[in-house]
Amino acid sequence: MGEAPKVSRKERKSFVGVVESDKMQKTRVISVARRVRHPFYDKVITKHSKFYVHDEGNESHLGDLVEIVSARPMSRLKRWRLVRVVQKAK
Repeated sequence: MGEAPKVSRKERKSFVGVVESDKMQKTRVISVARRVRHPFYDKVITKHSKFYVHDEGNESHLGDLVEIVSARPMSRLKRWRLVRVVQKAK
């Protein structure tokens, strides 16, 4: 019998956002902004989404720009993982 063909995993979703809260241990709240055009008024609007992110080493802090990727569910709200700190806060 031959080997089964390799099935690649789906690409994980990734976003870049700003740390809004670092008050929890190993968890950060990240705000991701996206620009969308209003369907009727045709005006560009900035919408924000909040993500609870797992930060194993407590590397990020308030105001940092970070990159996150989707991950397996780690708790009721945490479904994202911190990849790297893109830019430290001033």
